[in-house]
Amino acid sequence: MTTIDPTARVEDGAVIGEGSTIGPYCVIGRDVVVGANCKLIAHVHVMGQTAIGAGCTIYPFASLGSAPQSLGYRGEPTKLQIGESCTIRESVTMNIGTVGGGGITRVGDRGYFMNCSHVGHDCHVGDDVIFATSATLGGHCEIGDFVFIGGLSAVHQFTRIGPQVMVGGVCGVRGDVIPFGLVNGQYAALEGLNIIGMKRRKFTRERLTRIRSFYQKLFEGPGVFSERLAAVQPMASEDQAIAEILQFIDAGKHRPLCLPAGRDAIQG
Repeated sequence: MTTIDPTARVEDGAVIGEGSTIGPYCVIGRDVVVGANCKLIAHVHVMGQTAIGAGCTIYPFASLGSAPQSLGYRGEPTKLQIGESCTIRESVTMNIGTVGGGGITRVGDRGYFMNCSHVGHDCHVGDDVIFATSATLGGHCEIGDFVFIGGLSAVHQFTRIGPQVMVGGVCGVRGDVIPFGLVNGQYAALEGLNIIGMKRRKFTRERLTRIRSFYQKLFEGPGVFSERLAAVQPMASEDQAIAEILQFIDAGKHRPLCLPAGRDAIQG
């Protein structure tokens, strides 16, 4: 049974799924779709063309679907799409997209967004992510599955973070982070592989040994990066994770690659 508190304002045209609860003082715009069995606890503001998947729980003072924080936005009817079973804590903000960025901001399933975290316009966020308190994405970021972003960390616009990456707390992430990477520091630097996360994803000891060997040759070996990158290309056939990292590097476009502190830089 759908329950809407009498103090909530749900505009005509909004779609509220079966079994959802709209708590006190929530405001739901006319173009919003809330999936089945969602719980908007209280004081939640959802506007624009926003679709929220089934089973999400949204805490007070979250603001979803507001206009992008872009000087080029002119009121176009762009979108925000949030997946299923997400937990969105207090004062989280997620903006709709811009025409120039494809027109849609996407958030995957089962994400956990702690208080005051932010997803900027035109970001594409994968499944099973965790954003700690005040983790912030600039516009157009791409975030893979199973990514953890530490508290008070900020990701520069157009940055890509590959799957299963761990970003430490209070980091400024200015470059693309390879899949399975571990980054830390005031200006984030690559510190190694997210071994704990890989073990949780059932990587065997043998796989970890192969991927570590690849990582050491690519990021810690002698010579300039371009030479090392060319030398490790044949290792793509040894493990799917290695192939994924190489494909990620090859697809880079807007931002440089995040490297270990003190190593040679790559131009994006």
